[in-house]
Amino acid sequence: MARFSDRASQPARGPRDIVRWKLGKKASRRADWAAIDAALPAVREGGAAALASGEAVAVWIGHATWALRLGGKLLVTDPIWSRSISGVAPRMVPPGIALAELPPVDVVLVTHDHRDHMDLPTLAKLPATATYVVPLGNAERLNHPNVVELDWWQTHRIGELEITLVPARHWSMRMPWNRNASLWGGYVVRSPEGVAYHAGDTAWGDHFAEIGQRVGAIDWAMLPIGGYAPRWFMEPQHIDPIEAAGAFAALGARNLLAMHWGTFRLTDEAAGEPPERLRAHWREHAFADERLWILDVGEARSLT
Repeated sequence: MARFSDRASQPARGPRDIVRWKLGKKASRRADWAAIDAALPAVREGGAAALASGEAVAVWIGHATWALRLGGKLLVTDPIWSRSISGVAPRMVPPGIALAELPPVDVVLVTHDHRDHMDLPTLAKLPATATYVVPLGNAERLNHPNVVELDWWQTHRIGELEITLVPARHWSMRMPWNRNASLWGGYVVRSPEGVAYHAGDTAWGDHFAEIGQRVGAIDWAMLPIGGYAPRWFMEPQHIDPIEAAGAFAALGARNLLAMHWGTFRLTDEAAGEPPERLRAHWREHAFADERLWILDVGEARSLT
């Protein structure tokens, strides 16, 4: 058994499941699928300037990549600026900020080794002076001098930031022979401005309530809302928009920052369906509109 197999989400999905998904009978598409699939995130200017200002802000770069200015540091999560995922899944919208325009990065957080989250070509272009924080077993993959490995609930301090790796219901695999050989997780970043949570990739589970109970008030919960169809295949590894709202509630978070949608085509739902479903659920349950942040790529939102 691999080092972290006892923590991996179940049931595991393997080659037979992939064949069934790709070659088996597909669920019927909604009548307006083409129109919803064309509803990609808009692109905004100004994100680089907002980060360079020194003010506490969040900018969605796309997918699970965020640039955050907290505690005077520039943090980047799961950075992928590549035009495609390993040459297979092309980018549908450009990064919210061109990599060449990004202010100097101080901290890089990588949640796990899947190629849409650990993009080695992008990581190779980021500064050697930055501190890279990864789950256990991932340091050797990064060709950088300042790499910190964490287990679940371990904390590393950088200046005024406290960075804690927290559980996620997921799994890892870079190659077929190293499934679950390295750990995965999400991050809680405690800063003078507030507390941010990045879920990484995760399925639904009681870890959301545990994180909320152990961490306390979470101001900004970055939660994935896409990558969920077909549900029979994705349920053990990715939450859907309704579960993202449930995670937001279980965490006791102040704001939900939507991510992991509209950037790469990885699953079967229409590209614009995740925010549509989340907004409908939000209205149905009468959550305050200002607590739901579905940002355009490149859009800067104040964290003060």
